[in-house]
Amino acid sequence: MGSLPPPYLDFSHHSSKQDSSIDPTKLLDLFKAQQNYLNHFFQNLDLTQTLTFTQTLVNAKGTIFFTGVGKSGFVAQKISQTLVSLGIKSGFLSPVDALHGDIGILDPQDILVMFSKSGNTEELLKLVPCAKAKRVFLISVTSVKPNCLMGLCDLNVHLPLERELCPFDLAPVTSTAIQMVFGDTVAIALMGARNLSKEEYAANHPAGRIGKSLIFKVRDVMKKKEELPICKEGDLIMDQLVELTSKGCGCLLVIDEEFHLLGTFTDGDLRRTLKASGEGIFKLTVGEMCNRKPRTIDPDAMAVDAMQKMESPPSPVQFLPVIDQDNVLIGIVTLHGLVSAGL
Repeated sequence: MGSLPPPYLDFSHHSSKQDSSIDPTKLLDLFKAQQNYLNHFFQNLDLTQTLTFTQTLVNAKGTIFFTGVGKSGFVAQKISQTLVSLGIKSGFLSPVDALHGDIGILDPQDILVMFSKSGNTEELLKLVPCAKAKRVFLISVTSVKPNCLMGLCDLNVHLPLERELCPFDLAPVTSTAIQMVFGDTVAIALMGARNLSKEEYAANHPAGRIGKSLIFKVRDVMKKKEELPICKEGDLIMDQLVELTSKGCGCLLVIDEEFHLLGTFTDGDLRRTLKASGEGIFKLTVGEMCNRKPRTIDPDAMAVDAMQKMESPPSPVQFLPVIDQDNVLIGIVTLHGLVSAGL
């Protein structure tokens, strides 16, 4: 700590008034320097400490709270949110707010993880005796040693830091990167220890694409009832143009009296029929020109499977009729509808 920066990190003799452009070589050198500092962290991290820390979180019976001040506080919040997204009880406790009432949330079965580069953060040191009074398990995660927190907490984790990327070794950029990498890696370890399935993860992210792809079924995104562009096989093609174009599905769904699906007739079929038949199209019925073997899908199939089925060989399609086990039409799912749903 406090060592002189490499020559390419020393900006003390440069004035922004003289030259505000970015030197590509110096930029590349900065990334290489940061890589070296991160390598120092990985090469010197005490895996025994890390294993103990991770196992402690796995065994937690209460809530895992994280705290920190400034940039370390932002990291603590992010790690807590990651754990919550994995279904792990976690929260962020502001050290300042904790001293003004929020510490009441702590329970003897909880764990409080304190992130601090120096380990001497005044707000955290004030929080320690109060947290001890609540009988929570205290863990410090610091990069400078020795420090005050190490002597006060039940468990300590040291994050090796060679120096900050900042030429003055002041701005917390490398230290926060290390904290984030450490926290997120431990979070994934917890994910594995809990045997979290892809479906369980998706259930915690219902609005995201992953969640939607694993949660939403065809019945959740299909059009139904009055939205369906239906007709009978004996209907004249020209009499069904409004139905074909007004429902926004790009097709007609041909059914019998019991709503069994007989086939489909698309706007592409209309163009081909018109080109081949000319004025003869006025006498043709939908049943004469429809596709009697369209691709279909079950309402309980996953919505993402519907998209894959639409894109499968021999050629992609823009919709799939949704039928039950008795071939009764109950809906239609369109590519546009799936995309609009965020799949």
